[in-house]
Amino acid sequence: MRPLLGVLALVALLSPSLACPTPCSCSTKKNGRLLAECAYRELRDVPRGLSPNVTILTLSANRLGHLSRSSLAEVPELQSLWLGYNHISAVEPGTFAALPHLKNLDLSHNRLAEFPWQDLRNLSALQILKLSNNRLGSVPRGAFDGLAELRSLWLNDNELTTLARGTFEALPALAQLQLFHNPFNCSCKLFWLKEWADSTSVVISRAGSTQCAAPARLRGRAVTDIPSALCVAPSAQLTYLSSLANAGPRDGLTLTLHCSVAGSPPPEIHWQIQTSGRRVDIHGPTVARDGSAKPGRQRFLAFKNGTMAIPNFGKEDEGTYTCLAVNDVGTRDVSVNVALAGSENPAEELPRDDPQAGHPGGHSCAKGDELDPSGMGEKLVIVYHVPREARSGAGAREFRLGILPLALGLLLCW
Repeated sequence: MRPLLGVLALVALLSPSLACPTPCSCSTKKNGRLLAECAYRELRDVPRGLSPNVTILTLSANRLGHLSRSSLAEVPELQSLWLGYNHISAVEPGTFAALPHLKNLDLSHNRLAEFPWQDLRNLSALQILKLSNNRLGSVPRGAFDGLAELRSLWLNDNELTTLARGTFEALPALAQLQLFHNPFNCSCKLFWLKEWADSTSVVISRAGSTQCAAPARLRGRAVTDIPSALCVAPSAQLTYLSSLANAGPRDGLTLTLHCSVAGSPPPEIHWQIQTSGRRVDIHGPTVARDGSAKPGRQRFLAFKNGTMAIPNFGKEDEGTYTCLAVNDVGTRDVSVNVALAGSENPAEELPRDDPQAGHPGGHSCAKGDELDPSGMGEKLVIVYHVPREARSGAGAREFRLGILPLALGLLLCW
């Protein structure tokens, strides 16, 4: 009697596993996984009645056009989902997020112009992702973050024109990548892909067919063969000049910093200013072509040629001034700390931890007022505040022209 009860209990446990919708055929594989084979059935919707412990679901070569969040709700244990060669043009966000065990996802040969990229965040076990032969026009930055097990990624035969820098760097297990037959615009925004391809061990399938569609001069050329001379990372160099303002009610100094940049394409110049009281970010010039300052930007005057002027420089303006050179290849920044000395001997105002201050063997300032961006750390400029009586007293003109150029900016050299 007991053996019979045991058999009945086993049948009761297995019976849900054998449930199978009419259009499909279901079987148990040797490894114990349950396969639901529903391919080539002219299906327009995912069939209902699938067993919850199905691990492999094949729906390829049907007429599916849309996937909703409920389409796959019955099969939360899925490990492989094959949806290739359908008419799928829309997938509701959340459709795949409920499948945390998914290892293989094939959506190739469909009509997807959009994809719920956020769903991938929940698919940490994913190993193969096929999105080839669709209509995808972009891949958002960070789309593949967290896919530590992804080995094979197919994005070929889409409408991709560019890819965000570092798109594939968050994929430590990636071994195969397919990007061919996309209309890539090989501007310098895509130059990172060439550099990555040169350094990675990932096999880029048919790399020679991963070609530029634009600009015209590069059309037909492999993306991995963009000439390096066309795209050069920025370089930046700071110089400074400090001068007395014209005598007036405020009797101030004007500090001028000039940022010289180079690169291809020509870099844009941004400024970051950090004082004890505030932070200011300046993107582009604050002074118009006619010389007038834009509203609200009269304090820090940024010119198109890379010059920054701070009229009537005072104690509240002490801080770190950073020039950033930005182009499609990358960013370079160089900084200088600016302090206002209150005595007639600005050398006395140097910080005690300055490695050059009072060091008899220190390097001379052979580069003048040039701030070499290859130097370690930020440099220090001491601006000497000239007492008011020194300007109006006898010999003031000689003081301005003689001693002042040396006293206004003491640069720590190396």
